[in-house]
Amino acid sequence: MAATASSPSSSLCATTVLLRKGNLNGGGRLATHSLLPQTTVRATVRVDKFSKSDIIVSPSILSANFSKLGEQVKAVEVAGCDWIHVDVMDGRFVPNITIGPSLSGRGKYYFEPSVFLLSKLLVMKISLLQMIVEPEQRVPDFIKAGADIVSVHCEQSSTIHLHRTVNQIKSLGAKAGVVLNPATPLSAIEYVLDVVDLVLIMSVNPGFGGQSFIESQVKKISELRRLCAEKGVNPWIEVDGGVTPSNAYKVIEAGANALVAGSAGIKTSKRPVALPV
Repeated sequence: MAATASSPSSSLCATTVLLRKGNLNGGGRLATHSLLPQTTVRATVRVDKFSKSDIIVSPSILSANFSKLGEQVKAVEVAGCDWIHVDVMDGRFVPNITIGPSLSGRGKYYFEPSVFLLSKLLVMKISLLQMIVEPEQRVPDFIKAGADIVSVHCEQSSTIHLHRTVNQIKSLGAKAGVVLNPATPLSAIEYVLDVVDLVLIMSVNPGFGGQSFIESQVKKISELRRLCAEKGVNPWIEVDGGVTPSNAYKVIEAGANALVAGSAGIKTSKRPVALPV
């Protein structure tokens, strides 16, 4: 991608270029409204156009400057990112509070940044991770707001009826993902692997951006890929937390094909420089 002059208000996701499979190990190819939301999001077609043989890069808005959120997410879209990652936190399942859906019960915008507003700004697909208690209560709101993929934690302190919630997401037209904390074993999701579209391995403990990658999760990714092969299923395997250009190759070699770029993807993003031919 050719570069233009750098601008503080339009910084691009340089890490996106570095995290691609082709730039990490020399192989593979690069994956390159009305005001009221629709009742059902037809996410299936939009997400299925991405090949699982490519590496998806999904910058997280968690470390973005929310006062400049619109221009920053547009910048990473222009830089060639595939999905945008939205962390929803309620201050109960994790010790932080972040973003809401879009509209209040009275039809007015929430004050905080919303998934609905992001969906109106972007062509990119919105991958939404609910780090909340009883996510099934908010699933319809976030899908109406424009989320293409909705992922819920498998831990019972978050999602009591995991199978039911996964099917709820799919019935409303979005792709369904399931999430494991670093200490959660793969056995917790074995009986929903046949119905999920995405498995997200947390490689940090959820709640805050900018944490260091937990190395033990590389083995978990490898074991998940093997388990999926044994069961004859092929969900997206996404990794979230501490993924940088210096360690991304580890999770890719282990079997991941979607990487969440947090503070390395937005907060420290720079305009990419064109490489000499």
